[in-house]
Amino acid sequence: MRVYVPATMLSLLAFFTLPAFAVVGPASDGAQWQKHVVMVLSRSGARAGFCTGVVLTRTILLTAAHCVSHASDTRAYLPGSPLLPVREVAKHPDFRADAPRTRTRSIDLALIRLAEPLPSEFAAPPLADDSPYPAGTAFNIAGFGVSHEGDEKTSGVLRIGSVKLRAPLSSVLLWLEDADGEIGGCTGDSGGPVLTTKGELAGIIAFAEGGGSRHCGALTQAMQIAPQRVWIESIMQRWE
Repeated sequence: MRVYVPATMLSLLAFFTLPAFAVVGPASDGAQWQKHVVMVLSRSGARAGFCTGVVLTRTILLTAAHCVSHASDTRAYLPGSPLLPVREVAKHPDFRADAPRTRTRSIDLALIRLAEPLPSEFAAPPLADDSPYPAGTAFNIAGFGVSHEGDEKTSGVLRIGSVKLRAPLSSVLLWLEDADGEIGGCTGDSGGPVLTTKGELAGIIAFAEGGGSRHCGALTQAMQIAPQRVWIESIMQRWE
């Protein structure tokens, strides 16, 4: 059976107390992208989890909508630093939380406005234009999620992996896979960047799919950024 799951971590406790890696499969160290990404923590009732977020400005982050709660229950985190409070959260108006179950169209994107700016070394990656990508186009995915599915101890360090675009081609989603079926986004990588080989931000990781009993590694789905630029820029202008 093919199972779709949000790439969101189940527990914050493991992250705060244990060492980690990220992105399932033979991923590489993602330190070169450290200035472009942070962790996004959220809680809902007694449950808590984390995702990855991409820097758009020193006070605005882009992530997946399913990664965030109300502003009071959402925080940004830089490894080794105090939690950063959030002033506002804006989910895309076309986000549908039940989309994985109902297979309905959903724009799984959200913007976060921090209450205080990130350190000066943080900066936005360049944004990719709206040129269509042919099947086989190479991308890099990055995130703080688990490197071994089901093992929360392997989360919390930024990792990067190489994948390629596969069919079906879409104006909304990027369907990404590793030819060997090993590299892909997983728990905690949602909201992380999909980068072109030139380092341009093309998408935001939204879902992961595995084969058999696995939930990760076979396919990474991401929201394309270019078609949503109008919404992103309208929120940024309002906040700035």
